[in-house]
Amino acid sequence: MEDRVRIEIDAHGVADVCLVRSDKMNALDFAMFDALAAAITRLKSEPRLRAVVLRGEGRAFCAGLDMGRMDRLNKGEPGATRDLRPRTHGIANSAQYLGLGWRELPVPVIAAVHGVAFGGGLQLALGADIRLVTADTQLSVMEIKWGLVPDMAGIALMRGLVRDDHARELTYTGRVVRGEEAVQLGLATRVCADPLAEARAMAQAISQRNPHAMRADKRLMNLANQTLGASSAELLMAESVEQVALMGQPNQIEAVRANLEKRAPVFHD
Repeated sequence: MEDRVRIEIDAHGVADVCLVRSDKMNALDFAMFDALAAAITRLKSEPRLRAVVLRGEGRAFCAGLDMGRMDRLNKGEPGATRDLRPRTHGIANSAQYLGLGWRELPVPVIAAVHGVAFGGGLQLALGADIRLVTADTQLSVMEIKWGLVPDMAGIALMRGLVRDDHARELTYTGRVVRGEEAVQLGLATRVCADPLAEARAMAQAISQRNPHAMRADKRLMNLANQTLGASSAELLMAESVEQVALMGQPNQIEAVRANLEKRAPVFHD
């Protein structure tokens, strides 16, 4: 796990969760998926946990799905995909757990987002309670670029954050937005010069509050948010079914191939 995600918990119970695949801009390969899931599961069982800071090492928070995996999809290699339909974590599958899992932690999670948060990287950040970004941070619901749909609970998470028409536009176009607009749209909480320093300061302040009240606050906020309601089960299953139907099909492969070859895609009805 530590070659993908590093966890350090200080004396105040603040966990620093850092994606450490900086040479790949913390892109999501199968090992990163598994490490993030393990990190969430571990933190759920930490009795002294007070707050979590989620960040990426190096130039970016997370650049999204690993390009090596896209290349494997392009070549139709065995093992390039996983069946997303089985529910492995309550109402979610293992990929959706990486978005919803942060909401399931009993304490506040603050994402310090810099560089880029594309595709799965944005969905990872959306799972946090609070997202701090720089003015030049770039965010995108980028799955459509690859002929896919968001499949890490992104649509379920956006439903509680972004106005419906904005969420549709971002999902349909894959448009890249920067910090200030991200705040206006609801993708981010606040723009600041140093998101990591601000996230750490906020986490330390939270750690000094009544931990039982803070956990109660988190439970109440989750109850008030429609993302975790019963209807999410249907939405998450639909997300998985749609993704399974898309992966490896000619137009999805063409989307990958055209991007890798830096040309305009040619799709077929």
